[in-house]
Amino acid sequence: MRGSHLSRTRTLAAALALAASGAVALSGCGQKQQTVGTAPPPKKQDAFERRADQIVRSWPKVSPIAGRQQALLPLVGVERPKNTDVREITVTVGHSACDIRFGARSHESKDLVVITGWGKKKSAKGMCTENLATDRVTVRLKSALADRKVVDAATGKQLLKG
Repeated sequence: MRGSHLSRTRTLAAALALAASGAVALSGCGQKQQTVGTAPPPKKQDAFERRADQIVRSWPKVSPIAGRQQALLPLVGVERPKNTDVREITVTVGHSACDIRFGARSHESKDLVVITGWGKKKSAKGMCTENLATDRVTVRLKSALADRKVVDAATGKQLLKG
């Protein structure tokens, strides 16, 4: 009979805990009506977005990434804009001669514009030389460059001060 007394005590304790948590959950009911809309699930960050966030958090103490990644190609250069009101920056991207597509993308913060080059190879099959091709790419900014620094995501180096 001793065990039945303990099981009743445990059952009562569990019921009280459930009642208390239900009271806490319902304590906001009836006060103010909330409208909840549907939203897309959060987008998973890719390699460039993770690297750009890391640079913004730890600037100016940033080290280069190890190895060469298709999503983080180093920039060969950047053209100095005529003034700081510009919303476009032209960079020179170094990519593989076998890339069918290439380009550059940016991540902007209050103090920095982090830019990287990217490339997409024709195919994993077949032979490709390791020749470097360079091409100029224009990157459109969300807001004027102003006095922000332009940083290469692959090397972590400052390329330009706005």
